[in-house]
Amino acid sequence: MTTPTNVQGTVPIRVVLVDDHAVIRAGLEQLLGGTDDIEVVGTAANGAEALDVVRRIKPDVVLMDLQMPEVDGVAATRAIMSERLGVDVLVLTSFSDSERIIAALDAGAVGYLLKDADPDDVLQGIRAVSRGESPIHPKAARALLGTRAGSPQVQLTARETEVLTLVREGLANKQIARRLDISERTVKAHLTSAFARIGVADRTQAALWAERNGL
Repeated sequence: MTTPTNVQGTVPIRVVLVDDHAVIRAGLEQLLGGTDDIEVVGTAANGAEALDVVRRIKPDVVLMDLQMPEVDGVAATRAIMSERLGVDVLVLTSFSDSERIIAALDAGAVGYLLKDADPDDVLQGIRAVSRGESPIHPKAARALLGTRAGSPQVQLTARETEVLTLVREGLANKQIARRLDISERTVKAHLTSAFARIGVADRTQAALWAERNGL
């Protein structure tokens, strides 16, 4: 069975919506349904349902809330990524504290958006993920920078430390993904988070920072 194409002849980005509020799911479904390049192929009200839906449908992107009953978004993201279904998880939540951001990225999310974003930012975020990018809401990025500024020593996660160490060794994202047995997009998400927290803008600066800090 072939995947239907839109009027431009391109295959739409297949998205599963995960949120415990029916009104929000309906609103997102209406928003995404108004585009030619994005298609909602499933919905779920909690993390357990999300895993079942993703296993069955295998979408391109999961738009994932974090605060949900039974199984929350972080646990659901971790479960989805552990099954290697070729799915990317983009968080869409109300929470911008650094702890949740770090937890979501560590679980395997490739981007982090906030619900107070403009509707177009959500659409652009989904498109960015489909291109292999890692969109992070500016407020979330500032929270990561705030964590850095509030501590005399940068606190990186274990995975971020591993990724930066391999960047220092000169490995490309694909090589890092293979070495750590994670997806290339997950590598990009960890780099985006690490860059924000150590205050650098590119791989060269990150490699120099890693060398100065003994990684």
